[in-house]
Amino acid sequence: MAPLIVIEGIDGSGKGTQAKALTDRLSEVGRRVELLSFPRYQETLFGHAIGDFLNGRFGQLNEVHPFLASVLYAADRYESKAVLLGAVERNEAVICDRYVPSNLAHQGAKLSGVERAELLQTIQRIEFDIFSLPQPKLVVLLDVPVEVAQRNIAAKKPRSYTDKAADLQEADGEYLQRVRDVYLRLADENSNWYRVKSVRDGQQRSVADIADEIFERVTRELLTDAK
Repeated sequence: MAPLIVIEGIDGSGKGTQAKALTDRLSEVGRRVELLSFPRYQETLFGHAIGDFLNGRFGQLNEVHPFLASVLYAADRYESKAVLLGAVERNEAVICDRYVPSNLAHQGAKLSGVERAELLQTIQRIEFDIFSLPQPKLVVLLDVPVEVAQRNIAAKKPRSYTDKAADLQEADGEYLQRVRDVYLRLADENSNWYRVKSVRDGQQRSVADIADEIFERVTRELLTDAK
């Protein structure tokens, strides 16, 4: 079974760019590697429903209970389980642009204290125990300040699931800060997480510089697996 390498971060942190760069670079050095992106907006019924949720069809962020929202994201991965398992069986590495940690951070950000802790446990139970999805070998967190992330969001090209410049989550800076806070706490609590600081000395690092750091860390993980 190929190790699952997950690229995470708040909206506008560069997950898609870095996931593709890592996939291309591993392929160039002779690794069998495949990239999967979640949610799968166009490929699954639940992915399409997530697009509706992010466009406000089911209400504003504070009008949909985070448990119900979390089930949409988990079900998108469950609907994609055969695709995911096929990828880990035929490759040496599988890169995921967002995975279960996104569900933890985004839904956990809507609660606090005991309620948050209970929801995080429930999400992991659903995704890993009930749905039996594979656990990630390494989670790479692209940590970027919210103000930088929102500038990046404003520069994004049109997305398949929305005709808006920013979806419900992307448009809410206070919400994104809470999501970042949950991500940072998860990174502190889990030994298989690796935090990449995307801003250094007040300046956003180049895509290539960040890609070099990620490639070095991931290569180290893959070489450890090979021993």
